[in-house]
Amino acid sequence: MNLLDWLPITKKETDLRGWDEVDIVIVSGDAYVDHPAFGAAVIGRVLEREGYKVAIIPQPNWRDDLRDFKKFGRPRLFFGVSAGCMDSMVNHYTANKRLRSNDAYTPGGEAGFRPDYATVVYSKILKELYPDTPVVIGGIEASLRRVTHYDYWSDSLKPSILVDSKADLGIYGMGELGIVEIAKAIESGKKINEITDIPQTFFLKDKSQKVESRWDDITLVSHEICLKDKKLYASNFRYIEEESNKKHASRLIQDVGSQTLYVNPPYPTFTEEQIDASFDLPYTRMPHPKYAKRGPIPAYEMIRHSVNIHRGCFGGCAFCTISAHQGKFVASRSRESILKEIDKVTQMPDFKGYISDLGGPSANMYRMHGKDESLCEKCVRPTCIQPNICKNLDTSHKALTELYKEVDKNPHVKKVTIGSGIRYDLFLTNDDTDGRLGYNEYFEQLVSRHVSGRLKVAPEHVSDNVLRLMRKPSFTLFLKLKKRFDSINEKYHLNQQLIPYFISSHPACRLEDMAELALKTKELGYHLEQVQDFTPTPMTLATEIYYSGYDPYTLKPVFVAKTKEEKLAQQRFFFWYKPENRQWVAQMMRRFDRSSAQTKRHNFTHKKNEDDSSRPQLTQKY
Repeated sequence: MNLLDWLPITKKETDLRGWDEVDIVIVSGDAYVDHPAFGAAVIGRVLEREGYKVAIIPQPNWRDDLRDFKKFGRPRLFFGVSAGCMDSMVNHYTANKRLRSNDAYTPGGEAGFRPDYATVVYSKILKELYPDTPVVIGGIEASLRRVTHYDYWSDSLKPSILVDSKADLGIYGMGELGIVEIAKAIESGKKINEITDIPQTFFLKDKSQKVESRWDDITLVSHEICLKDKKLYASNFRYIEEESNKKHASRLIQDVGSQTLYVNPPYPTFTEEQIDASFDLPYTRMPHPKYAKRGPIPAYEMIRHSVNIHRGCFGGCAFCTISAHQGKFVASRSRESILKEIDKVTQMPDFKGYISDLGGPSANMYRMHGKDESLCEKCVRPTCIQPNICKNLDTSHKALTELYKEVDKNPHVKKVTIGSGIRYDLFLTNDDTDGRLGYNEYFEQLVSRHVSGRLKVAPEHVSDNVLRLMRKPSFTLFLKLKKRFDSINEKYHLNQQLIPYFISSHPACRLEDMAELALKTKELGYHLEQVQDFTPTPMTLATEIYYSGYDPYTLKPVFVAKTKEEKLAQQRFFFWYKPENRQWVAQMMRRFDRSSAQTKRHNFTHKKNEDDSSRPQLTQKY
């Protein structure tokens, strides 16, 4: 490979191409990795395919004379801005608001190469330097902050990110289609403030300017009223979530100060041809050579030998942002496109025969869709599988199992492991005695051939009360999974572990629920190590409840653990086995009216007759 195989990130590289000017400049909070898992690369390659001259400014220095922002000069069409593959605040801070010491999207894992609220900082700098050049924001940070949202790190409600960033236009969700339409509109002579009809975009207008459209409108509670009334603020979320996941959505309108925010409905779910076209672009699959001496990029190292097979997730977990960003309906790649990418991976110089993942947002939703698409056209459910699996959902695992087998045939592949989490309720909830849906074959294939010692799953909690709000299945289903997992391990003489992940301090979770979690996981012989304390992130159901105290769908109050003391107390139940926690946990069990016989049976106060070395140690990060 030579330098021209990557999109340019320096003036020297545009000079090598003989470019006098650049059409579009993309500013990103991540280092530039030319791989389909990195947003700046995808958007850059899509625009390149359309004939545009695209350059990237990765991780510009925002604290000096701003030379990074100036190196390509004024682009012919517009600047595109993204904080990167993560919200910059999630990237920077833990659930306890402590500054992280590393950044997985920076060479060497070094922290400090992007600002807090990166989209806002980058956009404001560009508008000051080039006030007449359009700035279009996108990526997950802009996407999930498109309307009034709760910001955990400042503990405040913030208006649409367009207000603070001063950007001209925003794209939410996966931006390949929208960014091309914007480029073509500006090239055709349209001014940025005239672009009001592109799906999946959002923009501000003065209240006096009414913007007509081909869509129906839903008016949200204004930003100012949200500031005053938490219950009314919560009521907005139901419309935001439902319209994000409809086949035929309405436009959302919200007043903010002297302006009105317009959020156009999303594009239809990608067709197979569209998603293949995005993944089949000429990525080098490598970080830019400029980083060679700075050390590996951890996020890239994790996925360099993995392949994404679909987008979207119909799980609708209350704490998850995937459906808000990628949509509820699944877009699956063709087998040919996937196998072609597998061939590319096997040709990488450092490939040793192991594919680290063949998955997606959920590993086992490949090719799942409605049996009767006309029913999906009318659906408003935020999740297709909770509180029950939709009868119209085709949950067959046969296509996925056949894909695993096909990849196994590749002579250069020794083993494929599945690193993405699986939704086990998809193949354990309903009966498949005739094998028509391939549930048993899938799980046996997975456990016997595609687990690298540990299979990660996410029951998240054991309390049915908490799980209902999380939109997760009952913990009894995890017990069923474990039984089958152990049975397959025994059949094939394997010594593999099932790794469950849990969350504390989620809305509706009380100390009593954590006590139940401690009891049940101890019964199973688990010693939980690194687990997740709930972190409120913009535009999730759980975050809206955390801030407002109300369920947006019922508008009834919900208990939320908010103080530092409450959250730390919940976390202590994870670690009942630590000497400093045993006495406290035993006391709490008695307080919650757990029988003294039960407490003694579980032996929370002493280590007598307990061989800790034989217990599964769950040290994986959530």
